[in-house]
Amino acid sequence: MARIYQSATPGEAHLRVAIVPERGRADLLVHRVASQGLAHGDALWFITRDRQMASAWVYFTSPGMADLNICFVDNYSEAGWLKESRYKGRFG
Repeated sequence: MARIYQSATPGEAHLRVAIVPERGRADLLVHRVASQGLAHGDALWFITRDRQMASAWVYFTSPGMADLNICFVDNYSEAGWLKESRYKGRFG
């Protein structure tokens, strides 16, 4: 289950993530869901304010400093990995 906590500093985060506007530059297409019950896999994210409940802590940064580039999409069916990544399975 991809429950994501937005870290305030890069040092406490598990991953540094950049949000890119173009799908072609993204490694992962992410759909944000409204409840934690709908979050699963790596691509359906529920963003929480409770760090203890999170499965991954991310720090949003610029593409040059990021471990992973994501692009938010509007539909469940669009979400998923576009490129091979060592981070597959890291969010769920």
